Amino acid sequence: MSDFSTITLFAAAALVLTATPGPDMLLIASRSVSQGRAAGFLTYAGIAIGTYCHALAAALGLSQLFQTVPIAYEIVRWVGAAYLLYLAFKTIRSGGGDALSPVGGLRRLSGKRVFAEGLMTNILNPKMALFVLALFPQFIRMEDGSMIAQMLVLATVLNGIGFIVNGSVVLLGGHIRRRLAGLSRFPKLPQYLLATVFTGLALRLALGSRT
Repeated sequence: MSDFSTITLFAAAALVLTATPGPDMLLIASRSVSQGRAAGFLTYAGIAIGTYCHALAAALGLSQLFQTVPIAYEIVRWVGAAYLLYLAFKTIRSGGGDALSPVGGLRRLSGKRVFAEGLMTNILNPKMALFVLALFPQFIRMEDGSMIAQMLVLATVLNGIGFIVNGSVVLLGGHIRRRLAGLSRFPKLPQYLLATVFTGLALRLALGSRT
């Protein structure tokens, strides 16, 4: 098991990383604005479970496939981009009710689906796999026992700090949502915002480099 000093050092690095705006934070914020705080927290829950999946994959050596077999990285990258574009399309097509009503968006999209989309968005991001593979081993010591256990501990620390940081983003998004509720002239504005985020993430994944 990782010692206290190692976990403390990792926590400091995790705080800097999670506090830096990135794709996950953007997705969580847009979910919170478009569909409320519950959707924002469910999206983060999916992302957090995805982090555990990447940590396990790295511990088992699966993530190294992206370094040794370039085509594996490309397949996951394009599948992830296509999935994000699909989510953008589905978001635009969704309708019925007031998109800005306190519960309207949640009625149209179940909590299970919001969670699943957060999870799949994270799992189908090969850059997340490479990030875990690059960062986590720096805080792993073979003499501290099971590598899988250490990786899961580090993933828990990262998720815990991420919950605090992104929880603040969710609360802010919920506040913005309430302010937007008065814009009756643009009832589907949050849906367009979320679709734009999905499209932007897809383009970032498809056109970005491996690093």
